[in-house]
Amino acid sequence: MSKSIFLVRRASRLASIQALYQMDIGGGLSTSVVREFIDHRFDIENIDSKSKVDELFFVELVEGVAKKQEFIDKILSDKLSKAWPLYLLDATVRAILRSACFEIEFRPDVPALVIIDQYVSIAADFFEGKEIGFINGTLESMAKTVRKSEFGLIGE
Repeated sequence: MSKSIFLVRRASRLASIQALYQMDIGGGLSTSVVREFIDHRFDIENIDSKSKVDELFFVELVEGVAKKQEFIDKILSDKLSKAWPLYLLDATVRAILRSACFEIEFRPDVPALVIIDQYVSIAADFFEGKEIGFINGTLESMAKTVRKSEFGLIGE
């Protein structure tokens, strides 16, 4: 993957996290939030390559999480401690986990380690402490369950 595609995908993931956060906190519909981001937050002609967003990928992430949220939340809840259910997590952490979970589950064309690395890197933009390790551990555990072959776990 070229560096520019890598940066565009990272920007798309970051935007999806922001949109999912907005939906979680404000209760907005995915279609409305997606439209707001595309119409008012993505100024494709005036941003550098580090900030460009692949709108189709962004829409796929946000709409995919919205459509599959019950399924995604079940998967994540199964990986979390009963003492820390999903609803108690920081809203940004929830958004990161949901977007990453969607990709791990429904984008087999993207290697799990790439997905995990990208979302952990984004998490480091928001947090400095234990949240980064928590996100990494949760995503790795989930990916090893969903994509066993990528981790050499077939037959185990």
